[in-house]
Amino acid sequence: MVKIGNIELGEYPLLLAPMEDVSDPPFRKLCKEQGADMVYTEFISADGLVHDAIKSFKKLDIFDYERPIGIQYFGGQLDSMIGAAEIIESKNPDVIDINFGCPVAKVACRMAGAGLLRDIPQMLRLTEAVVKSTKRPVTIKTRLGWDEASINIVEVAERLQDVGIAALTIHARTRVQMYKGEADWSWIARVKDNPRMHIPVFGNGDVDTPEKALDYRRRFGADGIMIGRGSIGYPWIFREIKHYFATGELLPPPDVSERVCAARQHLADSIEWKGAKLGVLEMRRHYTPYLRDLPHIKPYRARLVTEMEPEVLFGLLDEIEEVYGSVLSFEF
Repeated sequence: MVKIGNIELGEYPLLLAPMEDVSDPPFRKLCKEQGADMVYTEFISADGLVHDAIKSFKKLDIFDYERPIGIQYFGGQLDSMIGAAEIIESKNPDVIDINFGCPVAKVACRMAGAGLLRDIPQMLRLTEAVVKSTKRPVTIKTRLGWDEASINIVEVAERLQDVGIAALTIHARTRVQMYKGEADWSWIARVKDNPRMHIPVFGNGDVDTPEKALDYRRRFGADGIMIGRGSIGYPWIFREIKHYFATGELLPPPDVSERVCAARQHLADSIEWKGAKLGVLEMRRHYTPYLRDLPHIKPYRARLVTEMEPEVLFGLLDEIEEVYGSVLSFEF
């Protein structure tokens, strides 16, 4: 049984990665329904929280059906990280997660996210201070190192454990790689092979099929897998991996009706949570992955990403289901 603190996650948990503009409550709900054992919020700015930014506070919304859930945040200054941790704790998450892995320049160049991979002592100071400031389990998501020449994850993992974190997720790329190239899970295996490590270590990067999930589970020894991009427009990946683990058999992919149903639910929940205008606008990025590979779908997709009236959008989704209903399934 894998546990973060006292939170039981099962024998080999599958976690939904925190993804900016993706892992909001409507999307987390879909992934939870399809078997995600733990989900995380979009990452939240510590500075935004301590300065009362409305957008940052909105991201703190969590719901009981999502549990266990971690709220992830990022920052580089001690005072704001502690102050934000207090605000996050008041929202009663199961876990507080610190992002030391975001590679985008506007975060990393401000010495937050993956930027802290260039200042490990500061990373450790921030982590230890947050651990001491909260009663929640504190977890970390990070990368192998800043670049190929500075991969230091084996040492960093041990030192983070020593200052009190309850679990570690490793995205098996460097910051310089961004999301390019192949994730090198051999470094995750090296972390797990360290006899001093006793906290759960989760692997992240490139897992997008049940076959790959089982292969990585067997080869690299992580305590579970965090799935990010492989779940976008495809929350079914969680159920498919679990079924494959249990039976060795691949489930058939969802048919068109199931895909449209997911898009319809996602849109409805997005509108309910964000309001009609913002809910419609922020749903637009999701139609392409939900409807991927449907022949001649471009005209429908063009209408979905320009229409503002919810009733018209739901009608378009109904029409797509009717038109493509004879397509039993399609491959990615």
